[in-house]
Amino acid sequence: MTTSHPSAEIAVIGAGSIGISVAYYLNVRYGFRNIAIIDPRDPMTLTSAQSGENYRNWWPHPVMTVFTNDGISLLEEIAAKTENRINMTRRGYALVTRRKRPQDLIDDLYTGYGDEAAKLIRIHEGAGSHSSYKPPVSSKWEDAPGGVDVLCDQALIRKTFPSYQNDVETVLHVRRAGSISGQQLGQYMLEQLKVHGVRLIRGSVAAIDTSSAFTISIAGAEGLSRIKAERIVNAAGPYFADVAAMLGQSPNISCIYQQKIAFEDRDAVVPRDLPFTIDLDGQTLSWTEEEREILAADPTTANLTETMQGGIHCRPDGAESGKWIKLGWAFNTTSSDPHGPEPVDEQFPDIVLRGASRLQPGLANYIGRLPRGARHYGGYYTTTEENWPLIGPTSTPGVFVAGALSGFGTMAACVTGALCADWIGGEPSASYAKMLAPSRYQDPKIMAELNAQCSRGHL
Repeated sequence: MTTSHPSAEIAVIGAGSIGISVAYYLNVRYGFRNIAIIDPRDPMTLTSAQSGENYRNWWPHPVMTVFTNDGISLLEEIAAKTENRINMTRRGYALVTRRKRPQDLIDDLYTGYGDEAAKLIRIHEGAGSHSSYKPPVSSKWEDAPGGVDVLCDQALIRKTFPSYQNDVETVLHVRRAGSISGQQLGQYMLEQLKVHGVRLIRGSVAAIDTSSAFTISIAGAEGLSRIKAERIVNAAGPYFADVAAMLGQSPNISCIYQQKIAFEDRDAVVPRDLPFTIDLDGQTLSWTEEEREILAADPTTANLTETMQGGIHCRPDGAESGKWIKLGWAFNTTSSDPHGPEPVDEQFPDIVLRGASRLQPGLANYIGRLPRGARHYGGYYTTTEENWPLIGPTSTPGVFVAGALSGFGTMAACVTGALCADWIGGEPSASYAKMLAPSRYQDPKIMAELNAQCSRGHL
């Protein structure tokens, strides 16, 4: 037996941070109430639950810098009006390298910040007090400076970041950056949506009939149901391509599984005021000769004996009085099918600890002896080749997308929701709106610029 739900003006497919944000801004900006959010799971329990929960406004292209700046401003609005329910902090991002004054990275800063770069970038080099540099002494986002401090003096680096290995030559300290609670952000939005009558429908989208408006077939626990909608938003995260296929679309996206660990730092290796630290340098992991031979003999692990890419993440997790930390390393480049079992690598905790201990040697104490209660988890990065999101109208009238936010979904949830809502309810005022819409693929000038990028902004 097939049942029918009351029709909706807008059906949002996906109840992760992006889908919820789209519904939220449709409601608060444009007054839409007849919205249905469709998902087989509880809200915020798939990819959104695996987020690193970090944000930053540095990207190697000014469009993405402005985009994330706008997103941070929206996060600040919510933090301010909820007495910081979303636990917003601003210790910054510390991008660390053993290269002395790496001009290519500094050039990327100037490119990314565009016309504002000259007044935002502060370079600290040579001996001296460097009194203009303000260390991250407080997590309060309201008190933090903006811009970027480039620390090129080793004495200053050692004084400010004593947990780092002494061979660090340069730290790029991005200041409009930090962490939030993605779960609290989503919960706050859901509470507001519930007050205004927005519906959550539990079930998987099985088919979409486009012959008469949109009739969406939903497979749920009680069988098949249907709902008619005037417009659809595809915010299905790693299942973005599935929904697109039901609408006759074939976006060029990939799903890449990345892993993290979180555990209690019982040895207090990582200072509680440490910024979100990223070791930019590639490295070869330290193995015994026996371990190296075993790994090299297996094609699936041989890469672990070779030089690996940089990008190891480390930051304190939770309150300043807490003890937990998070580590991540997005070195996987192989696409996976999100319908199958999660490709969890049981060796990942050992791998990331070996890599992270190069920068913070005390972390080596945890190799093979993680504290009780440690979490090893992962999620899919749904990404376009250029690592830019897809937000806006599609070639199918009435169908909009909000997805492909590879690894930056939490930080860009608000601005993605607001921008998608603008496309539906009005006309986007953001200068970058068309560059993030699917129509960019029909613009040779935009695509030539994206293809010429040396960096995709992966961190």
